[in-house]
Amino acid sequence: MTPIYNFSAGPAVLPKEVLAQAAAEMLDWHGSGMSVMEMSHRGPEFISIYKAAERDLRELLAVPDNYRILFMQGGGLSQNAIVPMNLVGRSGAAQPPVIDFLHTGSWSGKSIKEAAKYASVNIAASSQAAGYNAVPPQSQWQLTPGAAYLHMCTNETIDGVEFDLTRVPAKLDGEFAATPIVADMSSHILSRVVDVSQYGLIFAGAQKNIGPAGVTIVIVRDDLLGKALPVCPSAFDFKLVADNESMYNTPPTYGIYIAGLVFQWLKQQGGVAEMERRAIAKAQLLYAALDADDFYQNRVEPDSRSRMNVPFYLKDESKNEAFLAGAKERGLLQLKGHKSVGGMRASIYNAMPIEGVQALVDYLNEFAGR
Repeated sequence: MTPIYNFSAGPAVLPKEVLAQAAAEMLDWHGSGMSVMEMSHRGPEFISIYKAAERDLRELLAVPDNYRILFMQGGGLSQNAIVPMNLVGRSGAAQPPVIDFLHTGSWSGKSIKEAAKYASVNIAASSQAAGYNAVPPQSQWQLTPGAAYLHMCTNETIDGVEFDLTRVPAKLDGEFAATPIVADMSSHILSRVVDVSQYGLIFAGAQKNIGPAGVTIVIVRDDLLGKALPVCPSAFDFKLVADNESMYNTPPTYGIYIAGLVFQWLKQQGGVAEMERRAIAKAQLLYAALDADDFYQNRVEPDSRSRMNVPFYLKDESKNEAFLAGAKERGLLQLKGHKSVGGMRASIYNAMPIEGVQALVDYLNEFAGR
């Protein structure tokens, strides 16, 4: 039987071991007589699941003690509103409040549009004119003194642009030292080592590298809690959510359970450092095939290319449908690019084995007639 490899950008592939364990525990979790989907979120069974997930995530990312981890409902789009509602009231911010943005692709663009409802928006740097093909160097950022925060999407899922987190961002200094950095890491969290202490807040939708859609992880520094605007719904107030350990309202319990299984799987694989090693190997393999000649094109500058989301185009786009049909015959699924940009896209998240990337490379070479 032909192996199936799912290159969807999200909801995305999950580790087979996680799915097998969830299937085995579906009707009876650890002798409780209940499925996790049937448990009270305040009962001891689910509380143990939640605490283990929170503890494992804190360990995987080396989250400092002065940060809270929140498991919230929704996704990246909802956090585009929830974050400004919680942070534009930060004491010491400019009046009227200003949010600085790095505009590096489609997702940061969505964030800008939503944040403009709650504050003035300053585009500190943008790669839009160049077709979102690179991360603007930090020397070009035009920041606002006293801004409520600086927002960046550190991996653009649609455009395939990724920040090198070992170089950018560095901690802001001088007159900008008090400006918190907010990072949307939805599509590359847990795939590379990150210094959480550089950020005021990190958020990530689960449906790419963590678990099923419906859960959003928020990692927020203690001093940024308690600043919510009066219009912020109580269920979205980070301080209320933190004070109630993500149980202020009923959380997405089954999604948290699956996320917890993924965290356990990651630890068994060797943690985030091992995931980064694998991500580099997979990305190098795939980009080498795309760069072999001009049959395929990736339009992102090499030092800004994403390890997780790899958009590419056929030089002759009249062959797109034939390419996708042939890929499907070989068990290579969900390779069609986002509707806003066209072309193709291969998302090679943590759960995508290198065998899947090799199968795609073999097909790329075959289709190109190499």
